[in-house]
Amino acid sequence: MFKRLKMRVWLTGLVLSLGVLLVWLDPRGPQDITIDPEAQAQEPGHVLENAEITLFGDSGSIMQSLETPRLIHTPQRSETWTEAPKAILYDSENRQWLASADVGMLNSSTQALLLSGSANLIAPDEGWQLDTELLHYDGLNQHAWSETPVVLQQPPQQMTASRMDAWLNDSQVRLTDNVRGIHPPATQR
Repeated sequence: MFKRLKMRVWLTGLVLSLGVLLVWLDPRGPQDITIDPEAQAQEPGHVLENAEITLFGDSGSIMQSLETPRLIHTPQRSETWTEAPKAILYDSENRQWLASADVGMLNSSTQALLLSGSANLIAPDEGWQLDTELLHYDGLNQHAWSETPVVLQQPPQQMTASRMDAWLNDSQVRLTDNVRGIHPPATQR
């Protein structure tokens, strides 16, 4: 009986010693890992389906609103990625300008909007549409621009250029570099 008890104690001690040794040797055990702030800044905070965002100016007036079927927001960088965004941009007279693209990136702190892939800007009141591959928009200054080739249309007229600037508050568009246009003559009845 004493021999059996001695054997059990010895066997239990051996198992516990081996367990302690394995925990001490195990590289997957508890380790001090520092969190990489750069990697953390890449992590999305929100993923929304069928979302609408409205940004307001200092005076409380609506500056821009954006609808998208899919939105991914990264709060550490104040960036919001959008799929197939449809934006309504407002100028100082509260006129609406429509913008859309395949993909959008909105910086909510600076109200900067970057539209890429079949981007367009439409001025419904003036009846013109601008098409480009990459459209930048500064929501604080109501200034849109593109440094990629653009097509400006006001049927039946059409103009192309290498770059463009549009100031929504002034209803001005400036086309620069390699500007070409088609202006059909007016038809008489």
